Amino acid sequence: MTLLDQDLAARVIGLALSRGGDFAELFAERRSGYNLRLEEGKVEENISGREAGAGIRVICGESVAYAYTNDLSPASLEETARAAAAAARAGKAAVVDMEKPLRHLPRLEEHPVRLSLGEFPRERKVELLHRADQAARETGSHIVQVVVVLGDARQEVFIANSLGEAVTDLRVRVRMVVQAVAAHEGEIQTGHESPGILGGYELFQEFPPEEIGRAAALQALTMLEARPAPSGPMAVVIANGTGGVLFHEACGHSLEADAVYKRASVFAGRMGQKVASPLVNAYDDATLANRWGSFVYDDEGVRAARTPLIVEGVLVGYINDRKRAMRDGAEPTGNGRRQSYRHVPIPRMSNTYIEAGGGRVEDIIADTELGLYARKLGGGEVNPVTGDFIFAVTEGYMIRKGKVAEPVKGATLIGNGPRVLLDIDAVGDDIDFDTGMCGKEGQLVPVCTGQPTLRVRELVVGGTTEVI
Repeated sequence: MTLLDQDLAARVIGLALSRGGDFAELFAERRSGYNLRLEEGKVEENISGREAGAGIRVICGESVAYAYTNDLSPASLEETARAAAAAARAGKAAVVDMEKPLRHLPRLEEHPVRLSLGEFPRERKVELLHRADQAARETGSHIVQVVVVLGDARQEVFIANSLGEAVTDLRVRVRMVVQAVAAHEGEIQTGHESPGILGGYELFQEFPPEEIGRAAALQALTMLEARPAPSGPMAVVIANGTGGVLFHEACGHSLEADAVYKRASVFAGRMGQKVASPLVNAYDDATLANRWGSFVYDDEGVRAARTPLIVEGVLVGYINDRKRAMRDGAEPTGNGRRQSYRHVPIPRMSNTYIEAGGGRVEDIIADTELGLYARKLGGGEVNPVTGDFIFAVTEGYMIRKGKVAEPVKGATLIGNGPRVLLDIDAVGDDIDFDTGMCGKEGQLVPVCTGQPTLRVRELVVGGTTEVI
């Protein structure tokens, strides 16, 4: 069943353009979510909620008028459309025919839900929490705290626009986050694991809760025994999966078209130029089956796509939305995303990754005489204008004479995103992905970061000791 009647949608779009504009769009959604939190063996939070609403946008050149409502009744939608039209103030009515029926784009089932949310009542969800908690605590006697969060969400969207297009999409997501804390003789370390999918509770067929809990606990216990990290320039091997957050933060945001247009990006004006090692091929791809950051249509009703960003070291594309594509005379890449109907869509990453290469991980390690193996990266800071960054290494090891050696703690990676891309001299064949919630302009959306194991020829490591 369609969220909104198409005749009503066409009428609302016509009202939105009644005082002029280049383009109008109606975004309606109905969503529900359920979250459980387990701490100290008890369910401390139990949050569920439902909401529905619609946002109406009018684009007039570089200006955008936006209005929204949490009432999907015809009267409320029409009043909201008039408010958007009044805010647009384009001066004259647009020449657009909304009398013709909307052309409904196909509803595609590319991300199947194999175990639906309805098949998992609360007691089964609580059982998953306890299984992860118990496994984490049994991993080692120094585990002193475990927090497990399980969340699922269902979002149904309907999008129509003045091009005469209409789409519907259903997005179901499930994610578990485990944080384990280890302590011994005044030392405290934390481990973190957070798999998630665009799909249902089949997530736990691939990632049993016991494995999630143990992985978080092992990270904390390993770092509890680590020695202080060295400092100085050295080779850095960044592991697959979570290492992709460095590309996402240090380079990905600078490839979003709004930053490029504002000249607030190190990649502005560099299309067709060499910006990375020839070993680097980078993409944004929302079509990856059941990935956390995937979707069938973006939040502007544009078909999801695999967008090449860097091919053999050359910059070939940016991440854009419909507004920036209209301005540049280009096709939208399917990256117009919004947190909810209350927010205007902006260019956002989905699943952004460096593609696998031909190197074997063991060969990359064996070919590194001395360096740092960054197994997991944590938070960091990035200047998108310059590309300068600093990232924490939450799980790291020294590489000595071609072998992974002792664990080290307190390491940071300090460098420049474009410089790092140029200094990549080995790319492995073991691509993996990690999940996250990406923030931009006050909006959070689900994303995946990914990469294979890769080596940066030289990167400054911030630590507390000299290299030994």
